[in-house]
Amino acid sequence: MSETTVNPGTLYIVATPIGNLGDISQRAIDILTQVDVIACEDTRHSGKLLSAFSIKNKTLSMHDHNERQRQEQIATMLQEGKTIALVSDAGTPLISDPGFHLVRHCRSLGLTVSPVPGACAAISALSVAGLPTDRFSFEGFLPSKPGARQSTLLALENEPRTMVFYDAPRRAIDTVKDIVTTLGGERYVVIARELTKTFETIHSDSAQNLLDWLEQDPNQLKGEMVLIIEGHKVDANDIPAEAINTLKLLLAEMKPKKACAITAEIHGIKKNALYDIALSLK
Repeated sequence: MSETTVNPGTLYIVATPIGNLGDISQRAIDILTQVDVIACEDTRHSGKLLSAFSIKNKTLSMHDHNERQRQEQIATMLQEGKTIALVSDAGTPLISDPGFHLVRHCRSLGLTVSPVPGACAAISALSVAGLPTDRFSFEGFLPSKPGARQSTLLALENEPRTMVFYDAPRRAIDTVKDIVTTLGGERYVVIARELTKTFETIHSDSAQNLLDWLEQDPNQLKGEMVLIIEGHKVDANDIPAEAINTLKLLLAEMKPKKACAITAEIHGIKKNALYDIALSLK
């Protein structure tokens, strides 16, 4: 194994464990030890991680509320040749965590931004969900207010891909109720809670059965949670034969996405309802 060295003027996006400290990589430890500064979402939270691996380094707070101000400071440090690591409270930075504005700003200045891969709650949950992973969408955090949450779910009613969300366990019952209301009680849902931790729980069932399970066990309303919802299944029998024929003709000349869009416009069908059919015909 080659020894890790940091490159001057580089911003490292460093993934950290989502629970089990054993999931940190040796490369992440080496980089966090060697960089000039570690930019943290919460310096107190990250301080515990650094202490666990005897990493004594300078830290700088960078969170949702000060990112725009910090980006200039960090960019200047990088231009001076300093090395900086960005970490979030847990998992891979920028995945529903601060950092987008900083990374975009640094890249616009021609500065080097390099990933140090590792744990990610969304991908970890998806890998054990038992749902299709060839195509999926990450939707981030669901809105906390019921009306906005229901609107978000309704907008995804015909989404054929597996959908991955973050949500607060204390809202899990209300969220699953909204799934039953908007997407139907038979929609298959997976809850992955406290991943890699002592009380890791991965439970899957129909939305209605999952709701009953949550209401019977209040212990499931604690910790961190990833919610995964099965995509909308399209029945080819529900699509008019004329539309299928149009789609076949167009697929011979163009990519599935464009073929679906044109077929949908001609026949007044939602293009999402055609995509899975297009893939099966291609």
